[in-house]
Amino acid sequence: MTSYVTMHLHNPSAGKEALLAEWFSGPHREAVQRLRGFVSLERFERTTEQIMPDIAQPWQFATVYDFELSRPEIDIPALGPVLADARDLALVRADGTERIWSYQMYSGWRYSANRREGPMSHIMYLPANVVPGREAEYHAWYDDVHRLEVTETPGFVGMRRGRLLEVQVEPRSFCPGSQIILAGLQTDRLGEVQEEFKARSLGNSKSGVKHGPRSTSASAARTVHLFKHIG
Repeated sequence: MTSYVTMHLHNPSAGKEALLAEWFSGPHREAVQRLRGFVSLERFERTTEQIMPDIAQPWQFATVYDFELSRPEIDIPALGPVLADARDLALVRADGTERIWSYQMYSGWRYSANRREGPMSHIMYLPANVVPGREAEYHAWYDDVHRLEVTETPGFVGMRRGRLLEVQVEPRSFCPGSQIILAGLQTDRLGEVQEEFKARSLGNSKSGVKHGPRSTSASAARTVHLFKHIG
């Protein structure tokens, strides 16, 4: 079996936020649990604080679905009719912002010593890209260097990565990143975590820890989105 993640990024229809939450925790969760290979469903909401505040944040909510599958071409699309129920009930805003993107993951969560018992308090989601022809360098930098820089920052606890699938949930939409990076956090002091992360990246952290230069194998064509766990 191989691990797959589907990201559902969306906004509630006006005045329907409570109804959408009820739908997710009730009928939707029951329907998703009947899908083959289902592992988990977690909901997140956009935070006010963002690592890169100048980047557009078009989605209020992100739902992360985990599956273990041997035939993704059959089972990944099966999520489509289940998510269509939210549109049929007019719970999701019909303004073209909804996105559903599925990925094959390279591994499960890889944790640092920062991790403690309990769920993630936040996730950082990056649709990212590799400079063509430099895939091996990109993966080595992420696995051996940048993953450690990120997950050893206080408040960050783990990372997992994957690649965009050819098979996608309908309705399909263009995805700006061929790669997915998910970074997990456990903190109730998000602002302090962000400041320390930035300080290490810029080389002026009081801890004396400095992140190395970003690999040129990692394309600058990426966005960063921070969400807090809500259930």
